[in-house]
Amino acid sequence: MFDAITPITPAIGIEVTGVSGESLANPDAAAWCRTALDDHGVVLFRECHIGDDALVSLSRLLGEVVIAPVGGQQSHPEISAISLDPAKTVLAAYNSGTFHWHIDGATDAIPQKATLLTALEVSTEGGDTEFANTYAAYEALSADEKAEIDGLQVVHSFATAQRLANPDPTDKQMAAWARVPSRTHPLVWTRRSGRKSLLIGATAGEVVGMSASEGRALLDRLLEWSTGPQFALRQHWRRGDLVIWDNTGMLHRAIPYTPSSPRLMHRTTLLGEEVVA
Repeated sequence: MFDAITPITPAIGIEVTGVSGESLANPDAAAWCRTALDDHGVVLFRECHIGDDALVSLSRLLGEVVIAPVGGQQSHPEISAISLDPAKTVLAAYNSGTFHWHIDGATDAIPQKATLLTALEVSTEGGDTEFANTYAAYEALSADEKAEIDGLQVVHSFATAQRLANPDPTDKQMAAWARVPSRTHPLVWTRRSGRKSLLIGATAGEVVGMSASEGRALLDRLLEWSTGPQFALRQHWRRGDLVIWDNTGMLHRAIPYTPSSPRLMHRTTLLGEEVVA
């Protein structure tokens, strides 16, 4: 469907050039994107300059779109602004938490299916986004390593992720974090198709049945493995870029940038479709 397609790395990602964002809001483009996400995990449309209307339309063609509970755009409640500037989003104080590897919705019963992120303004220092393929990372484990983690359960919580960004929280912050329920998921997520990935990242706090130190060591080891250069890519943003990724099998994080940075992203997310099992 698209003429200029380039693999970004052997394990993750493709880049598409010469495409207008408005042309993506059609069923054929959405069907192509779904297949590309299954095959590559991350799809970059370079400098396509998709508008908010087309972004929402494409998102709806890809799946059921999450209505942002807080901070959605007035004209497009499906769109969240991503910035560290409180004048641009009421969630600015929480967005430094995106500096750590995570998947979106890990504390939900069904994590979100996919995320679409487009760059309205970019940072001159920091602000890149990194992705890591946890399908490929699991597949590359040895048979003994797979046996070691088979059947393990992990407790995910918003507080665990926020403590990475705010190691000395106030009582008010801790009370706010505690209002988000924790969730226990299998460490290895097995899809109906049989495909498996590691469900790890910033929200992963403890392994059920292990001591705190033993569980932390295992989670840290798997995270270091999964985010190694053989499974990862770094997206250097240009204005107008659109990136779509499979949120269930791709960790991601933002490279730190300052609150005064002009960086501004618009994001939509798709509801999950398959329970973690």
